Amino acid sequence: MASISKYDASLGLFSITGVTTGPISSKAMDDGSGYNPEVPSLPKLAVLVGDRSRGSNMAALVRATHCGELALAPALVVAGRASSPALAHAAQLKVPGAVVQPGDDYAARLVATLEAADIEWIALAGYLRRLPEPVLHRWPQRVLNVHPALLPRFGGNGMYGAHVHRAVLATGERESGCTVHYVSEHYDEGRVLVQLRCPVRPADDADILAARVLRLEHVAFALGFRLALMEHAE
Repeated sequence: MASISKYDASLGLFSITGVTTGPISSKAMDDGSGYNPEVPSLPKLAVLVGDRSRGSNMAALVRATHCGELALAPALVVAGRASSPALAHAAQLKVPGAVVQPGDDYAARLVATLEAADIEWIALAGYLRRLPEPVLHRWPQRVLNVHPALLPRFGGNGMYGAHVHRAVLATGERESGCTVHYVSEHYDEGRVLVQLRCPVRPADDADILAARVLRLEHVAFALGFRLALMEHAE
């Protein structure tokens, strides 16, 4: 797992050490200029988003691929409802979207949708359902999630979004952060790839802390995928 050190007071963040995958530049947050969607042979990535998700983590991943920092091709964004804001965001980024509604045969329909797009890697970004086991069996150790806390603390069923940040504040933690991990059959229990940390300040409320952690998530998610790609290349 990547290690963290050296607090940067100007950013309120901790920097990363012991990682040999190269720097994460600010290009991951730009408009994706210079992206060539016709570049062949890159593994295809699908992002599963929540029905109410804004899609900021999805967009950060897509932009990391657009500027060449992440060697994946964003091929599909999947939501459970057509009204998901993340689908509109994906359309702005010129990434195809699909709707797979929960219900009968959800797992089979989700697998079929992903297979039809030749997906090789999957990201969960605001996806709050337990991922069906047929998906995990079809894509073993190729599904990653970003969680807005330092697992194993503040994880598990019901620990998402503001619930996490309120719990961190309620217990008086002095630092928080995010975790990128492989997805398993159990909520937030897959092997950790990377954690980034930030301080919890006395004046923080859940919204302020969430915004600080979200900045880390945007960097950590791409870094986690880069580490996972390196593992699979060995």
